[in-house]
Amino acid sequence: MDILFLGIVIFLFMLAVFDLSVGVSNDAVNFMTSAIGSKAASFKKVMIVAAIGVFIGATMSNGMMDVARHGIFRPENLSFYDVIAIFMAVMVTDIILLDMFNTLGMPTSTTVSLVFELLGATFVVSLFKLASPENTLGMGDLLNTEKALSVIMGIFLSVAIAFVFGTIVQALSRLIFTFEYKSRLKWKAGLFGGVACTALVYFMLLKGIKDLTIMTPELKAWINTNTAMILVSCFAAFTVIMQILHWCKVNIFKVVVMLGTFSLAMAFAGNDLVNFIGVPLTSLASYQDYMASGGGNLHGFMMNSLNGPSDTPFYFLVGAGAIMVVSLATSKKARQVTQTTVGLSAQDQGDEMFGSSRIGRTLVRVSLSTINWISDHTPDNMKRWISKRMDITKAQPEEGAAFDLVRGSVNLMLAGILIAWGTSMKLPLSTTFVTFMVAMGTSLADRAWGRESAVFRITGVISVIGGWFITAGVAFIGAGIVVCLMHLGGVPVMIAGGIIALTLLVRSNIRFRKKKSESKNDTLFQTILSTENPKDVWPLLNTYINEKQKMFLGFAAKTYADVSDGLLNYSTKHLSRSEKALISEKDVLKSQRRKATLCLRRVVPDIAIEKSTWFHLYNNMAMSMTYNLRRINEICKEHVDNNFRQLPTVFKDSFDSLSKKITGILNDSEAAIEQNNPETIDELRRRCDTIKNDISRNSRQVYEHLRAGDADNLTILYVYLNVLQESQELVSSLRKMLRASGKLNLAPASYRSFTHPELYKKD
Repeated sequence: MDILFLGIVIFLFMLAVFDLSVGVSNDAVNFMTSAIGSKAASFKKVMIVAAIGVFIGATMSNGMMDVARHGIFRPENLSFYDVIAIFMAVMVTDIILLDMFNTLGMPTSTTVSLVFELLGATFVVSLFKLASPENTLGMGDLLNTEKALSVIMGIFLSVAIAFVFGTIVQALSRLIFTFEYKSRLKWKAGLFGGVACTALVYFMLLKGIKDLTIMTPELKAWINTNTAMILVSCFAAFTVIMQILHWCKVNIFKVVVMLGTFSLAMAFAGNDLVNFIGVPLTSLASYQDYMASGGGNLHGFMMNSLNGPSDTPFYFLVGAGAIMVVSLATSKKARQVTQTTVGLSAQDQGDEMFGSSRIGRTLVRVSLSTINWISDHTPDNMKRWISKRMDITKAQPEEGAAFDLVRGSVNLMLAGILIAWGTSMKLPLSTTFVTFMVAMGTSLADRAWGRESAVFRITGVISVIGGWFITAGVAFIGAGIVVCLMHLGGVPVMIAGGIIALTLLVRSNIRFRKKKSESKNDTLFQTILSTENPKDVWPLLNTYINEKQKMFLGFAAKTYADVSDGLLNYSTKHLSRSEKALISEKDVLKSQRRKATLCLRRVVPDIAIEKSTWFHLYNNMAMSMTYNLRRINEICKEHVDNNFRQLPTVFKDSFDSLSKKITGILNDSEAAIEQNNPETIDELRRRCDTIKNDISRNSRQVYEHLRAGDADNLTILYVYLNVLQESQELVSSLRKMLRASGKLNLAPASYRSFTHPELYKKD
């Protein structure tokens, strides 16, 4: 039996490798967002700086294993078997939970997940021990809730403080530098660089390196005694250095951003490493103590030794650092999580990742009323001065950047200061919470949330914050359920749980790669937004619209075929699949419409006016066809699920033929858009009229059958009649869509004013 537990410990280390990978993917948002969003350097250089910081922080950390060893549970009252079951449940739950958030592109807190997984697993194990007849202990003797309460307090403090300070500091920074900051740095550059770098040094002294192995008690005491002197000296030195660099044409904002990226990456690895390898290292220490005692009694050997300090071997830290660096460099999910924060704080109105919500709309409405009230009570001179200093049209971001370097510098500087302050005040501020909410606060102050994007950005922020709280609940419940199964099922269930976790992780990564390869990151949309010449936008946008039209018509053809097959052959599989696809397609169409509308604003005004009517007609018809398909599928699925009578044979052949005609014209329409031939589109529109006549004849046959009094088939005939009516509406919408497509593909009349007029004589 002892050898089996050695196998479990080894298996925990295998799980730790995956946990390190998904953990770094999630926490990459903490230290890379500002550098990537402001384009302080190429992605490769940002990755190198972050990787160096991560490796140094990991290898020089002492592991900070106290949370895993005795921060949540009382080890002196838990047996070796209890502890191993808790650790196995924590690792399995942690991998699944973090990978789920990474796949969704949502940043979450590894600290919260670890603490609440330990809390949930320990709580369930405590219930088992309390239920035993010979028990003399209370819940307080088994479970330490103080740590969990401090984390919850940290969540509220992190969210509120970081957002408020981010908004205030960025507003003041923008008033000082303005958006046209590059021409206003004569003496400000040195002072700002001195303040920023001193803040980052303060952050590294108090948070980043205080727990490194090189830090002796004497050195810590000296730093604490001379902190003020160190900071004053750093400020003077950095101010001079930054001013000289500015005179040498070095962009000091880029220096600040890269230094901030390094310091946050180092602090993350040094302090959060316990979240990833603390559990397996503690399980190894538990196993070594258990074997040193002679082994044998799994439930009788109590883990008093875990109350002592941890002594993490150096080679474990080096290995963990290497895994984190490789994961950071190769993980596509790390980039997706980073893109979430960058997208929510972007200055321009690009693709919004989140939709609208009721609470988002309410907050926007209340905020606008508050802003209007403040504006009404602000002197006109001050309003003019602020408006001049906050003129966003003069923004000077780097090429392709989501925001400028001023905001990127403030993000990192302020995050460092707040985390250092929280550490000095013994407040458990989370790195994830602080960095994310600072970025949201600075983007709000920078007017990145406009009237037409604020509701989406606020919804996104609420979604992320909600995800943090959900993390705590899911971690607690998930680890509790898993440890319950493992406690009851023993070693076989422990091993099975680990295998299931790895299987789900592999499957998730396969699905993620497939999803990314299908979407291809919407390259054409990004190209349109980055095109500077308005005359070049319409040809690209026309191609983009045609691609989306073809995708929709292919989807409509497949869905109609599936729904028809489901009704004819009573296939719930086809109908259920269509139901899910149609729900998803509605969101896809809304997203595509918003993207294309953003692109249409960049088109030459004459062309935009000429094409906007047909563009909106196409979108309206696509949405109308989606609703037709949903209503057809809904009534068919309900009928088939209830196992009612099938369609009479007399109607099956005619409906099958009609279904093939509708599917065929949808496929032919997709091909016609590819060919861009007006004559083909006209011919397809005539076919639509013919099919509508066929549907009318089929409907008359059904009415005649109903008049004949076929009471047995009354339900299915009403279903069939509804299908025919919706199909007729579907074909009518397709006919209008084809007309819109033809008009969109015609060369704009205004092109004659600035391009080759001889190419458009037909117009």
